[in-house]
Amino acid sequence: MRIGIPRGLLYYLYKPLWEKFFAELGLEVVVSKKTTKNTLKKGIEVTVDDICLPVKIYHGHVISLKDNVDVVFIPRLVSIKNKEFICPKLMGLPDVIRANIKDLPPIIEPTVDLTSSWLGFYRAVFEVGSYFTNKNTVILKAFYKATKNFKNYTQALEKGARPDEILEGCCNLLSNKAKFKILLLGHPYNLYDPFINLNMIKKIENYGARVITPENFTETIFKTHLSKLNKPLFWTLGNKLLAAAYQLKERRDIDGVILLVSFGCGPDSLIGELIERWIRKNTDIPFVLLTIDEHSGDAGLNTRIEAFMDMIERRKAT
Repeated sequence: MRIGIPRGLLYYLYKPLWEKFFAELGLEVVVSKKTTKNTLKKGIEVTVDDICLPVKIYHGHVISLKDNVDVVFIPRLVSIKNKEFICPKLMGLPDVIRANIKDLPPIIEPTVDLTSSWLGFYRAVFEVGSYFTNKNTVILKAFYKATKNFKNYTQALEKGARPDEILEGCCNLLSNKAKFKILLLGHPYNLYDPFINLNMIKKIENYGARVITPENFTETIFKTHLSKLNKPLFWTLGNKLLAAAYQLKERRDIDGVILLVSFGCGPDSLIGELIERWIRKNTDIPFVLLTIDEHSGDAGLNTRIEAFMDMIERRKAT
């Protein structure tokens, strides 16, 4: 049996977990190809204008898979941390996909809800596994190997590798001799899909910089800095961005911060404001906010990155 995994949204965080789990269950895992203009075009054709760019592109990936697989994996992510939530668009993603795209194969749509306890995750694991086997021991064994693979992945991230480097098999030769370190903040589906962000990481690295992202920080760092908030936020991904920004007061090796957001993202309209105000008030680190949508072009982005990196280079020279 062939199971399709769309190359979008939280794919860049959980692909090593999902892919290994399904492979251990004896399935042939088919990941949609890298995002292209055609992927976006197909997604735009079936979605409403107001929906954000990453969700439009996700639709395009599902369309590219639907005629080539037996089932499609689209989890319903409600919460991946206690008392925190994921974006509502991800919570209802299976329903939105089913409503917008015709002639779909069966959708495997486990509900992942950890608002109360980790039991919600194990329920989701057995829910998925039961589609393919009635043997709990087989599911547990596959899950054990998948979590081991995922742990190795997260450890590599905490040591400095980025998801795009690991999943795409590339390597930044500047990592140990970079002239600058740039903290690139944003959600994984914006940061690691080079089509969505117009190859932003590559553009920054062409200036001799090493790009650091929130996935390079440990869970301990996040907990330490989020404990300083007067009131916890609802959104897990937003909390992660805040914690990554808050630790800048203790780090002296970050030369600049870029916050990348999708146009029309409700949570980011608040998170972005909080991050910018905090950085400008508590540090002297250069900061720029970049917004992307399906109309973004290379020329404008190149100009802003060039100006930002030139400013950082002049600061380093003084």
